[in-house]
This record gives sequence, C-alpha cells and structure tokens, in this order.
Amino acid sequence: MIQRVTVPGLFPPPAYSHASVVEAGTKLAFLAGSVPLDAEGNLVGEGDPVRQTEQVIANLNEQLKAVGSGLEHAVSTDVYVVSSRTADLSAVWDVVEASGLSTGPHSSTLIGVSCLGYPGQLVEITATAVVPERARS
Repeated sequence: MIQRVTVPGLFPPPAYSHASVVEAGTKLAFLAGSVPLDAEGNLVGEGDPVRQTEQVIANLNEQLKAVGSGLEHAVSTDVYVVSSRTADLSAVWDVVEASGLSTGPHSSTLIGVSCLGYPGQLVEITATAVVPERARS
C-alpha cells in the first residue's frame, strides 16, 4: 500500500525516507497541526520540548484514530520546533522516532521556527496518512 523510497544517490537519511508513494485510489487523511494541549486546552510540558512532543504525538494518534488510521500509516510529517539549537531539534526527533511514526520509515521534515500559535508552544506536527481499507465502509 505504501512504498517508501530512500534514493541511493542521496545521503541516507536517519530514520526517515526521502519519499513515500501511495497508489491512486487510496484514501488519505491530511491532518491539521497537532499541538501540545490537553483535552481542556491547557499547555502540557511548559518549557519542555520533549514533554510537549510526547503530548503532540498522543494528540496526533487520537486524530489518526478518529479517521480510521494510526501512527504506522503516516506517510509524511512536518515537525516544527521553536528553537535554533540542533540539540533541541534532535531531542524532539528522538521522541518522534520512538513513537511509531517512523515505522516504515515515513517522509519527514524537521524545522526550527521562531514561534508557534499558542503561548508557550514549542512543538507542532502536521501529518498525512493513509486510511487503510479495513477502516473504510
């Protein structure tokens, strides 16, 4: 269903693929950015990008389940981190990699940014995922 491509002539990416290909006719879900807020709208993990990433992944998993998919079916993500420090981006990526999103692995871009939408927010992830046949009816 998902063909993950690592291009031999390019530098081998760590724990992600250069491209993911899905045949036409497959149902896709395009998810809005997952943010580090709990169900009541409270920021989780203030000042802690690792804890915020854990909450973002948990929220992303709920978004995916709601459309009949799951972390393992993600084909592409953009991971936004409020930081210009490589160490902060690497710490966030470690959480992403351990989450099951990297199953496959998927295509992803890790981006350092100056700010995100909620006060104190340090991490946001957008995703595109396949909705498997078994979820469709």
